[in-house]
Amino acid sequence: MLEYDAQTDWGSDGFTLVELLITVAIIGIVAAIAVPGMLRARMSGNEASAIGSLRTINSAQASFAASCGDSGYAIDLADLVKTPSGSTDGFISPDIGTNSMVKSGYIVTLAASAGAHDVGSTTACGNNIMQPVDSYWADAAPVAKGETGTRYFATDTRGTIFQDTSIAQGGHIANPIVRTASTVPAQ
Repeated sequence: MLEYDAQTDWGSDGFTLVELLITVAIIGIVAAIAVPGMLRARMSGNEASAIGSLRTINSAQASFAASCGDSGYAIDLADLVKTPSGSTDGFISPDIGTNSMVKSGYIVTLAASAGAHDVGSTTACGNNIMQPVDSYWADAAPVAKGETGTRYFATDTRGTIFQDTSIAQGGHIANPIVRTASTVPAQ
């Protein structure tokens, strides 16, 4: 018959306090190393989304000007969402369809360029729209600089996407865009 020996069995069914403290310390160290990398990756994803939104706006503006705008460009994202007659989709998806909307930590804005002239009609592709113009600009600014992104992006009628890191929180890349040492085409 087997006998129970309390002295040899003590401590074999669980962890000691020291073992638990060491485990918690290791988890804390791993988290301290991983969290900054995760935040940088998230900001990089937000910045890529902002660049993608500006590319989408450029493509939509080219299609709008060629098909509906009498060679003019929309100055409101809501006009690019409207479905042209004879089609089932707008020029852009509704997720970026309002001016100064927030997408992936960036505020995206579309407007007429400084000195833009009215062209075309306020009716395009069977929709009432704001007066098309001969040039536009759009930008994407981080909601919280350093948290949702570190770079500001902008584009205009030329279709080039620019970046700038030296703008104060809440600012925009100059309209019209002026190249400086810190404003270079985005990669």
